[in-house]
Formats: sequence, C-alpha cells, structure tokens
Amino acid sequence: MSDTKKSTSAASGEKFDGFTAEERAAMKEHAQELKKAARRSPGKAKADGEGDVLAKIAEMEDADRAIAERVHEIVRAAAPHLVPRLWYGQPAYSKDGKVLCFFQAKAKFKTRYATLGFSDVAALDDGAMWPTSFALPELTAEGEARIAGLVKRAAG
Repeated sequence: MSDTKKSTSAASGEKFDGFTAEERAAMKEHAQELKKAARRSPGKAKADGEGDVLAKIAEMEDADRAIAERVHEIVRAAAPHLVPRLWYGQPAYSKDGKVLCFFQAKAKFKTRYATLGFSDVAALDDGAMWPTSFALPELTAEGEARIAGLVKRAAG
C-alpha cells in the first residue's frame, strides 16, 4: 500500500482515510435514501419525499430547523413543481429526477452557518462565473426574497 493511502494523523496517531465521521455518515444516509427511493412507486415519490423532508427538518437543532422550515416554504411556493427529497440526509428539491437545490444544516458537518446550494441542473448561469452556494447564518426578509428569486430562476 502506498504511503498516501496509509497516512496517519501526526497529532493523534489515528489512521486517516480521507473522510470525516460526518462525511461517512452522510454517504451511508445517501445509500439508504437511494434504496428507499428505488422501492417507492413513482406516483408516491413527491408525497413521500415531502414527508421525509419534513421529518428530517423536525430532527434539526432549533436554529437550523427555523431556517430549514422557512427555506422549505419558500422553495415550495417559488417552484411547486420541484420534488422534495432527501439528499445525503438533508432537504433537497429535484427537477426531472435530479437535485436542483438543497439545504445543509450547520450541524450536519459542524460548520459556522447553514447553506443553500444549487447543483449544475440549476439555470443560474451568469457569464463565466456565478455562485452556487449561499451561507445562511440567519434568514431576513431580504434573504427570503433573494432565495425565492434564485429558486424561480434556477427551476426555469
């Protein structure tokens, strides 16, 4: 095995495999989501996805939950045709079976702020460079309006 594959953390002496415990947990959640989705009938995907997303939001810490609930409401109002679903254990919204945007709670990866992200499916192209991820330390009326506009634009 090469030195890069069996590298260790100098400080702790523990083996480092390239992923944090949170990242490994997210990958396991995603595998379970894919299995669950494969067992669902196509006609129930939207209703089941809505329930899954609301249940996941209900499990979040207070600060993340407040933002996630509002983001969910904004996305559903701005683009009701998007299908709610879980993606790596977080609320997401898909178009034609592909994730268009997602919410990531700050507690998920122990970060400083929650995030609203957009995939390459989102129609947000603007010249040679544009943002695809937005920090949400709090949600203001201005932020809500911006999210609604971005989601409408992204969903085309």
